[in-house]
This record gives sequence, structure tokens and C-alpha cells, in this order.
Amino acid sequence: MRPLFLGIAVVLALLALCASSYAGLYYSGEQYAELPSQWRGFLLDQRTLRTIAVQPSGGAAAGPIRKRYQAEVEKLTQLAQKRKLTADEAADLGALHLRLGDIARAIEILRIAQKENPHHFHLAANLGTAWQMQGDLAQAATCLEQAVRLAPAQLRKAEQLHLRLVRLRARQPRDAVELDDLFGIEYAGPGGKLEADRRAQRQRKRLPDDAVALVQQLALWLPADGRLLWQLGELAGANGDVATAAAILDGCVTEFGLRSDLLREHRRAYRAAAEQRAKSGDGARTQHESHAGLFKPRSSRPLVHQLDPTPLPPIDPKGVNDLPWSVVTETTLDQQYRPKFPRYLKDLDGKQVTLHGYLQPLGDDADLNAFLLVEYPIGCWYCEQPETTAIILIELPEGKTHPYVRSQVRVRGKLFLNASDPENFLYTIRDAEINPSEPRP
Repeated sequence: MRPLFLGIAVVLALLALCASSYAGLYYSGEQYAELPSQWRGFLLDQRTLRTIAVQPSGGAAAGPIRKRYQAEVEKLTQLAQKRKLTADEAADLGALHLRLGDIARAIEILRIAQKENPHHFHLAANLGTAWQMQGDLAQAATCLEQAVRLAPAQLRKAEQLHLRLVRLRARQPRDAVELDDLFGIEYAGPGGKLEADRRAQRQRKRLPDDAVALVQQLALWLPADGRLLWQLGELAGANGDVATAAAILDGCVTEFGLRSDLLREHRRAYRAAAEQRAKSGDGARTQHESHAGLFKPRSSRPLVHQLDPTPLPPIDPKGVNDLPWSVVTETTLDQQYRPKFPRYLKDLDGKQVTLHGYLQPLGDDADLNAFLLVEYPIGCWYCEQPETTAIILIELPEGKTHPYVRSQVRVRGKLFLNASDPENFLYTIRDAEINPSEPRP
């Protein structure tokens, strides 16, 4: 691959797809990798979990992820008509109903099963979640106290943090928009003056080493909870990653609609710090060196089995074809780095395609003739560089340039695959048009 002289793409367009909060959801169909995950991959999977509860409107069909969960509910419901469900099966059925937003049905199932199996960890945790979603934080805390006692060692700290979160919020007004005091520190925001930097360092030392991992777990359990994402933004900043912090806090304000003077103050400060580093001429590397030793992701994405299969429409050889990222990233490389493209992608070779993504500049010029395109914005390229199979080179027509933008764009052009030249990108979209992305369904 040719050398890349890359800046930072820092805006995380977080989608506030529903207002409900999930927590401590244990469903056997959702298996997690070791946390913490890279920010980009974490936000992709967190958004995927959030979409499950989105009910279609205006006669639209349910999405494939929601359909999958509905099918699992139907399967377990039919099984329950033939025999009594096991405790594990009842926990799964309750979790599925919670993911789909049917809180009352989940409580009905989980209360009966938990009464019959009082020492079953998943039932206690899921029932605590159900009460939280119902708004009964007192009952939620009671169940979560039991869940903490029953939790296996590797999950106990996350369950304890979840219980702390519920207790904190039980003491707050229902409409409170506060930064939850999960770790007993006051986040300083980005440093600038010497004393502010020293204060940030002192606070960082007070954070547990697994703080990011624990809050990522909570945010996967509560995928629509903007205040937990705020917490993650502050943690990113405390670990020196001002670009990711700025991006997450920006999403908390613009997408989740959180209204807090402290949030807005830190958002402005992190954005200014990120922009200053980007303008320094070595922004990406300076940013990386400031936090590389502090945040050490253990996985690229948290969900072991991805939940977002994309139905593939027939290819129109004369028209413009949607190109799903799931097809692009299905490409594999052998030991000699030779690509094996999926059949659908090979059939699109030489045809007009269109897809959404985020631009990654190839240089420092304000207007460029070529960009990289990635599926989701990246806080730090050096920490979170995508696989070779997840980067597309975008070439505009000769003589055309386009300014770098941080928001999501829609690209249209002719796709070309590269199976023979290891010094070039695997995919190129030529004669490309770049337009603002339309709102996604």
C-alpha cells in the first residue's frame, strides 16, 4: 500500500434512535469480545444494538436486525407452548423482548422465571434491567443487588458499576442531565495551562485501569443512553484523545440532544483542542503520541458475531448500485496478501456504485482530488487504522477538487478492484461525485 499522510477525521455522528435505556442485558445471541474495543468499532456495534428497538413507521418494513430478534422471540414462544422453558431460555426471551422494546412482556416473563429460579444470574440481571426501563429504579436496584451477588468474577465489576449508576439516578430528578459520578472524580476537560494539565494527570491516576472497558460494557447494555456516551467522551479526553472526546461530546449535543452547561463547555474546549492539534502540521501524530500509552484497546469491535446483515439487491449493470460496507469488508487476504473478493463485489467491478462513508484526507491541502473513504470516522488513525480491506480510494475527475468535510458523505462513481498490485489500494472509485449524506433510515 502506498504511504499515507493522513489527518484526523473526528466527528462521530451518533444516532439517537430511541429514548429507552437498556442495561445488563444478557442474551446468548450477543457475544462480546474482550473490552475495551477501538472507539470506531465500539460505536458501530453500539449503534447496531440501538437500532433493534426502532419500530418501523409509515408502513415501512422492519429492518433485518429487528426481524432476526422477532424471529427468535417467535421460536422461543412456540417452544414455551410445548414445554416449560429453562431458566436460560426464559432469560433469553426476556432479553429479546427488552431489546425489541416490549417492556411489560419482558417483566411478565422474567418475574415468573426469577421467582422459580432465584439464584439464576441472567434472570436477576435482566429483570433489574426491565424494572429500570419501566422507570422503577427501586425495584431495579433490588434485582441488581442480587445480580451482583450472583455475577461471575469477570462480570461482577460491570454489574457493580451498573448498580451504582441506578442508585445515583434514583437520587436525581427524572429529567436530570448530569454526568454520572461513576468513579469519584471531576473530569477536568482538555488541558492547556500547566496547572490544568497537572490536574488532568492527577485525575487520570485516580481512574481505574479498566474504566473505559467497564463504561463501554454499560454503554453496550444501554445503547440509547447519551449520558453514558458523555462519560465515554470524558474518559477519552482523560486518556489524552481530544479528537475522540470532541467527537463523542459533539454527538451527545447534536444527536442525543443533551443539554448541560458542563457538557457544552467541555465540548467547545475539546473541539478547540482537536482543531488546534490538527492545524499544527503534525496533528494526527501529535494526538497519537499524547495518548498512545494510555488507552490500549483489546479488540477492534465488541460484538463477536455481527448483527447487521445487509440484503443484497440485484445488480443493475447500467444503473447505480448501492455498495454495502458489509460486502466490502468481506474481502480477505491470503498469506501473500492476495485479495479474495466476494462474488457480489466482483460482479460490481467496473460498474457504477454509491455508498455512505467518511472522508480521510491524503494530504494537508484544503481541497483535494483524492481521498480515502472509511465506513465510520476515526478518532486516531495510528491507533484505529482500518484493515486494508476496509479502505476505499476515491478519485475525483481530472481537474476537480473537493474540500475535506468531517460529516458523513455519499459517494458515487465507478468501482475498480485491484487484485494484482500490492502497492495500491484494493478498491478505487473513479470519476467520483461527493455529496452530503441524506438522513439514513
